[in-house]
Amino acid sequence: MTTTAKPTVQHEDDRVRVTRWDFEPDTRTGRHVHEHDYVVVPVVDGRISAFAPDGTVTESQLRAGVSYARPAGGEHDVVNTGGSWLAFVEIELKETSA
Repeated sequence: MTTTAKPTVQHEDDRVRVTRWDFEPDTRTGRHVHEHDYVVVPVVDGRISAFAPDGTVTESQLRAGVSYARPAGGEHDVVNTGGSWLAFVEIELKETSA
């Protein structure tokens, strides 16, 4: 049985969606495509692996408070490959009309 990480939407409006993701070890987001540019803010240190549809695996060491940003369009399944609980906040930047 595959266990899924727990997403909690903390805020959403016309411009942004803020989701906190909580992962126990070996839990995953499930395969998804990012519709918007986004920023990730790790809550604690941890290790993740992102599995792309073509079989590519990208491993990342997360550091609490050290943010990173990615463009829309990325497709992957993110797994907590560390040995302890992991959490990060994902901030999606929705497109707005000028």
